[in-house]
Amino acid sequence: MGGPQLALPFTFVGSTSQGPENEESERNVVVLQKKVAGLSEAALDRFLLRARRAAGVRGSITVMVTGSAAMRALNRQFRGKNKTTDVLSFPSISGLSRARVESAGEIAISAEIAAENALRLGHPVAQEIKILTLHGILHLAGFDHERDNGQMARKEMKLRRALGLPAALIERTQSARSRPHRTKIEKAGRRPEVASKSRSSA
Repeated sequence: MGGPQLALPFTFVGSTSQGPENEESERNVVVLQKKVAGLSEAALDRFLLRARRAAGVRGSITVMVTGSAAMRALNRQFRGKNKTTDVLSFPSISGLSRARVESAGEIAISAEIAAENALRLGHPVAQEIKILTLHGILHLAGFDHERDNGQMARKEMKLRRALGLPAALIERTQSARSRPHRTKIEKAGRRPEVASKSRSSA
């Protein structure tokens, strides 16, 4: 996607879990601003590395699990939508500072919405966070399920099986289209005015 180059949005303060500085991990960063039952920063970092490898994404990824108010602010700033959402992906942009050269991008996840989804779908909230993380990683890899004729959906289905996850976000959203309450997901693009949605409705 073209347009002006925007800095990635996260500035973290406090404790973070960083993977070891080696060729495989490239220092992923995980921040749990909101605690999640059954999930530590180290555990999510391990899953992030596995999922990143499986998706073929090069470069480090930062994942922030935060509150719905923060998600609403990010969604408003980058997509012009004044509402919260479960996950936003911010792809890295070529030409940024050298500190960002090896970054694939950043993912923000709402702990509250993940908990609601998990309760409704009958699996642990820690697993829901991993499902959202995988979906965000695929957007960082360049997939866009609104424009790719099912390519992302097929990839996500394959990867969630390999990673031992339940129904992928796209798959379960498609199966719920006839129901009034459905899971939604969004992607933050490089230009707020043209950012693609990862959620299933406007």
